[in-house]
Amino acid sequence: MSHTNTPTPGLYPDGSPEQTGFTLIELSIVLVIIGLIVGGVLVGQDLIRAAEIRATVGQIEKYNASVNTFRTKYNGIPGDISSANAAAFGFIARAGSQGRGDNNGLIDGSNAGALLQQVFTQESGFFWDDLTKANLVDGQFTSAADIASPAAIGAAGIPTQFPEASIARGNRIHVGSTGGLNYYLLTGITSTAVTTGNMTLTTNLTPIELFNMDNKLDDGLPQTGIVQARGTAASTTTPMTDVTTASAVATIAYCDVGAGTSTDTYNRSLTAGGQTPACIGRFRFN
Repeated sequence: MSHTNTPTPGLYPDGSPEQTGFTLIELSIVLVIIGLIVGGVLVGQDLIRAAEIRATVGQIEKYNASVNTFRTKYNGIPGDISSANAAAFGFIARAGSQGRGDNNGLIDGSNAGALLQQVFTQESGFFWDDLTKANLVDGQFTSAADIASPAAIGAAGIPTQFPEASIARGNRIHVGSTGGLNYYLLTGITSTAVTTGNMTLTTNLTPIELFNMDNKLDDGLPQTGIVQARGTAASTTTPMTDVTTASAVATIAYCDVGAGTSTDTYNRSLTAGGQTPACIGRFRFN
């Protein structure tokens, strides 16, 4: 009677343990799957960011349409509408003096000589209040007050005064004027100061994000046209003002790599700060 040696499971016929593991093909498949997952996540993030940029551009365009509708209906731009028309249409009462509903076509404050038209003051607060009451803006911004000296606004009060930008990350939209033109300011706002109205700002936009907005709405250049780059985080009026001094140019250098020269261009380098929050956006409207 013959005996056949039957291998023990997990052992070779000579009794040594079997060597188990992934084959090269199996490892390749796993690596491909991991690569696809990582690539999908990155692509998804890019798509989300692109959608937020498009939504922010659409938000600015919607505000422009709202301003035009308001002007046609109420014979003035929101915030700047005359005190008489404001009273007649049921908007917040305003003195009618300089920067307090003077109907001069500019969103400014009561002391333009001190550049208060470029900070958070009377008409820049009335602007969102008027659009809210006219049902021309999403959200409720009804905390404005016609007072000679602006009150301080802390972090808790910011959402009641400034609409959040669609791009989020703390970005909000402020309005003001400089050089006889009105602008939206797209920036992080953490507080405003008592009496002066000076705003404490943060640079929450990356150069690539602002370039994409500029490219969709304007000429894609940081210091010309209706969309312009600013790059200061100071709690002063600088971001709204025109860039005319060397010190002001220096504050935007990280956002605009050719700041102050004939080669102005957004910093779009993926490896040298193009994706680092360093910008504030200024968008002209009238």
